[in-house]
Amino acid sequence: MTRDIETREDIDALMRAFYAKALADEEIGYIFTDVARLDLDAHLPIIGDFWESLLLGRDTYRRHGRNPLQIHGQLNLRTPLENRHFGRWLEIFEATVDEMFAGPRADFAKTRAASVANRMKNFIRRVPDLELTRRETFADPADRRE
Repeated sequence: MTRDIETREDIDALMRAFYAKALADEEIGYIFTDVARLDLDAHLPIIGDFWESLLLGRDTYRRHGRNPLQIHGQLNLRTPLENRHFGRWLEIFEATVDEMFAGPRADFAKTRAASVANRMKNFIRRVPDLELTRRETFADPADRRE
């Protein structure tokens, strides 16, 4: 039987395996590679801190001063992040966890991943409204058609 997620090293191994699949995925890989232009070497320690905070209760992520909602909201402005993208992300994440780990913490990781995906989706639904407001605010009054 596979063991549970117990250490930061387990989280790092999970993230490496997950991102290897996600970046190569036909449905969502382009978001990481072409749109976000993800620097995986720089991203893995940060995302490892995020999951370490969630799964092991260590306050490692806060030091980065990042807001994942804002980051994904900005990404959504470059390419629409759709429900199917979040669904595929979650499928890959859950499958990777299941391949590598089993136990209460592994189950919790999958539950938290679903919560993270739902929170991102709900946040992003409001981003186009914010973008429209920004465009209207900074638009040249001469360009308005009344």
